[in-house]
Amino acid sequence: MIKYRKYLLKLKDAFLEENVQNTKMLDLYLKYLEGEASEQDLEDANKQLAEILKSLGMGVLVVLPFSPVSIPYLVQKAKENNIDIIPKWYKALREQDDRLE
Repeated sequence: MIKYRKYLLKLKDAFLEENVQNTKMLDLYLKYLEGEASEQDLEDANKQLAEILKSLGMGVLVVLPFSPVSIPYLVQKAKENNIDIIPKWYKALREQDDRLE
């Protein structure tokens, strides 16, 4: 039970961190529209938007039929083509010391 609690707390922290980064991204886009953001700020906001789109893409794949087959296949093909489709928050959960046994 403690292992599951640790995993759920880690997941909660990852989602909270994503929420903070998403708020920062929206603020940067507003600053850009007002002409107050630099190109680096815009690049950072675009990276966060890419992470959101990765999360959405994985969410759509989960609800599709045959997802236990299609997701590993797509991840394998993405690795073969050097395409990163796994969101950073999920990678953080997959660290070696956080795995469930």
